[in-house]
Amino acid sequence: MAKTNAGRFFEDYAVGQVIAHAVPRTVAEGERALYHALYPARHAVYSSDVFAQDCGLAASPMDDLIGFHVVFGKSVPDISLNAVANLGYSDGRFLKPVFPGDTLRAVSEVIGVKQNSNGKTGVVYVRTTGLNQDDEPVLEYIRWVMVRKRDVSSLAPDPVIPQLSPSVEAGTLVVPEGLDFTAYDFELAGEPHRWGDYTIGELIDHVDGITLEEAEHMLATRLWQNTAKVHFDVTHRPDGQRLIYGGHIISLARTLSFNGLANAQMIAGLNAGVHVNPAFAGTTVRAWSEVLDKAPTDAPGVGAIRLRLVAVEDGTEPFVLRDSEGKYLPGVLLDLDYWALMPV
Repeated sequence: MAKTNAGRFFEDYAVGQVIAHAVPRTVAEGERALYHALYPARHAVYSSDVFAQDCGLAASPMDDLIGFHVVFGKSVPDISLNAVANLGYSDGRFLKPVFPGDTLRAVSEVIGVKQNSNGKTGVVYVRTTGLNQDDEPVLEYIRWVMVRKRDVSSLAPDPVIPQLSPSVEAGTLVVPEGLDFTAYDFELAGEPHRWGDYTIGELIDHVDGITLEEAEHMLATRLWQNTAKVHFDVTHRPDGQRLIYGGHIISLARTLSFNGLANAQMIAGLNAGVHVNPAFAGTTVRAWSEVLDKAPTDAPGVGAIRLRLVAVEDGTEPFVLRDSEGKYLPGVLLDLDYWALMPV
C-alpha cells in the first residue's frame, strides 16, 4: 500500500477547507545568519540587539521576511506542491515580531477556487496564518496560486473569487509593543533620511544589482523548506529550468532597497504583490521604489510609509512598469506594495 503523498491537485480544494500544515519549526540565530548571507540584509533593527533595545524592543527580532518564508514554506506541501506558479499576495499583516527561539507553524483556509480556461490548471486562493508556540498569530496573508489538475476531464467547480482589499488600512497596522524611535541613531542605521523627508509620488532608484545564482536560490529554497517541484526538479518545466522561488526575489529586492530606504526598518503590512514574470539563475536583479502613502502611528517617533517595490531584470528602464497597452514590461519580475515603519 502506497505511503507516499503526491500532493494536492486543483480538484482537491474546496472553499471553506482548513488545512493545518505539518512540521512546526523553531527558528534561531542560524536562520538569521543564513538570511543575511544570502541576500545580504542589513537593516539595523534586525542586525543588532543593542540597536533594537535602544528602539524599545527586548532584543533584535528576526527579519520579518524570515517569518514570512518559514510560514510560507510550511504551506507549500499542502498548497503549492503541484503549482505552476505562485501568482500574488494581498491583505498581509505582520502581527508580532518573531524572536530567536520562537516556534512557528501555519494554518491555511481555502477562500476561493477558479478553473482556468485551458482546463488543465486552476487558481486556488488561501488565507494563511503563522502562529508561534503560544498560539499567537505572528502574520497572516492571502495568496493565490496556479495548480495543476490531476484529471483534465474532471468537472470544473463553481468559481469563487474572493473580494481582495486594495490595501491594508494604515489604522489597522500593528506596531510592535514597545517600539520607540525617539532616540533612533541615524548614523548607526546607515542613512539620515526620516519619514518626513519622503514625499508621496517620490521615486527611488536603488542603484545596485544582484545576479541570481543557482546555488544560492537552491540553498534559500531548502532553508525555507519549500518543496514546490518547479524549484527543484528540472523535469517539471518544459524549458528544463528551475524556477526561482518568488520569495527569494522579494528578499533580494527588499535588500537592494536599503540603499535609499535604510530607515524603512520593519515591514508592517503587505497590501498587494504580483510575481509578474519568472526568474532564473543568471539574471541580474535591480530594484526601484515609489512612495505611495504615509501615515502617522500612535507609537512614539514611529511613522508608517507605504512603498511600491519593483524588481526588474538588468536593462529594464527604471520607473516604468507597463507598456502603452497597460501590460507589464517583460523585464519586470516583482511588483510589491507594502507598509514599513520608519522614524519620523
